[in-house]
Amino acid sequence: MTVDQYNECVDKFADNVYRFILKSIRNEEKAKDVVQDSYEKLWLKIETVTFDKVKSYLFTTAYHTMIDMIRHEKPTTDFETINQEEFIHNDQFTDLNDILHNAIKRLPEIQRSVLLLRDYEGYSYEEIGSITGLNESQVKVYIFRARSFLKNYIVKLETII
Repeated sequence: MTVDQYNECVDKFADNVYRFILKSIRNEEKAKDVVQDSYEKLWLKIETVTFDKVKSYLFTTAYHTMIDMIRHEKPTTDFETINQEEFIHNDQFTDLNDILHNAIKRLPEIQRSVLLLRDYEGYSYEEIGSITGLNESQVKVYIFRARSFLKNYIVKLETII
């Protein structure tokens, strides 16, 4: 890949990668850091990454960088010190968009990621598999589970009233 092609990649894909990461971790500064790290890794591999594979490389790299960041920052908690009140849902919503975003936050990380890649970014199952390192059937299962959870969460009477 040439320097001009690298610059074109920044122009074409930086916003999409940023939106994907931001939807997943909900922190603008961390999302910017992940995108920056991804482009730095691309720069270091500029000789080996071909221009036609760069989009997949960027999303895969950003995804793995985000997971590494989450794992590194993930605190360990003793189950006896958990405050159960934090996990009880008593919020009442009037906007379906707020309900949906709240439900998406409650999804496990892998389900949230594949769901966002499929429904928000429009990737195929095969592309999602190459980005996340899952096979196509695993991607379909995670998307099905995520959608089932969202459906059940949204139709609960408590969340509507």
